[in-house]
Amino acid sequence: MDYFYFISELERKRAQKMVLLPKESADCIVRLAKHVTISQDGIEKAAELYLKCAQEERFSPNGWWKSHELNPKDQTSPSTLDWVFLADTLNFSFWAEKGKPYEITFEGKTYTGYWSLCAAMNRAIKEGYNITSPTFYADVSLETLKHIFRSDSGREIPLLSERHRVLHETGKCLVEKFNSSFATCVTMAKNSSQSLLKIVLENFPSYRDDATIDGQHVTFYKRAQILIADIWLCFEGKGYGAFDDIDTLSIFADYRVPQALCYLGALKYSEELEMKLKSDELLPNGDRYEVEIRGGSIKACELICQYIKQKQKEGTVSQDVPVNSILIDNFLWEYRRNNAKEMEHIPFHKTRCIYY
Repeated sequence: MDYFYFISELERKRAQKMVLLPKESADCIVRLAKHVTISQDGIEKAAELYLKCAQEERFSPNGWWKSHELNPKDQTSPSTLDWVFLADTLNFSFWAEKGKPYEITFEGKTYTGYWSLCAAMNRAIKEGYNITSPTFYADVSLETLKHIFRSDSGREIPLLSERHRVLHETGKCLVEKFNSSFATCVTMAKNSSQSLLKIVLENFPSYRDDATIDGQHVTFYKRAQILIADIWLCFEGKGYGAFDDIDTLSIFADYRVPQALCYLGALKYSEELEMKLKSDELLPNGDRYEVEIRGGSIKACELICQYIKQKQKEGTVSQDVPVNSILIDNFLWEYRRNNAKEMEHIPFHKTRCIYY
């Protein structure tokens, strides 16, 4: 008996050291969760809402990217790829403190959140900064970066110093190892999203978005996965965006998608967690509450996908309806933005970090 117990302990410890991908991590987190649960009624409500909107061109694989005016439209140039890579390297921590949000007005329109970053990038390009070039941002000064991301509201972009550090770290790696272009990484991946994910994680530390829960190492890889998804969407699954295994990606666990899932009843929080969120308590990155929220969000969206695919298998939903985790995430993220006022009473978790 002692021998078999010893073997099982070795297996347990080996499993704890295994790197679980985000979908596998979500399964693990949901099993261990104490404060976040998933409601099947909410899953079905969210799925049916997605199905109502899925026929709209902007939610299709070929429509979402070009429906946003700030996204570059050139589907052949490596410079477009460098724009996408820079945007997702800096795609973190946009929730606003109380008071004036971080806002940027570009070409007559004011943007907040992630779109303020894109507006700042496009404004910088228009002003003559070669901001998407790794050789530029590998050595860019903090003062120059502060000017590039200056806001109209007078509020500094969150985590400016961390963004500066991440740009130096990332830019130098591209210059030294990848011929100063992210296109080299994409070519090396040979049309595999998982291969590109591995290249990104091995070479760019700021993309290593993980945590531990009850001794088990889990991963989210929010920015690494959204980077690959954006390439797929930008290039409409062709050229640089041709990935044979794109459906292996999960959603991109942030703080707004969980808010939408709660609003739709797909996620439910314990009273203890609700109180923390309503009191605006800052949750540290890696905190159990935060890990459960993010893991629960990934699992909930996987169940939404499974529900729709089952309907397709049964013949009650057309096989022509596109569905994967990327499209579900895009839908929920847009749904939250379009219904922001209706969701004001739903608290979202606040974590300041470079991972999302």
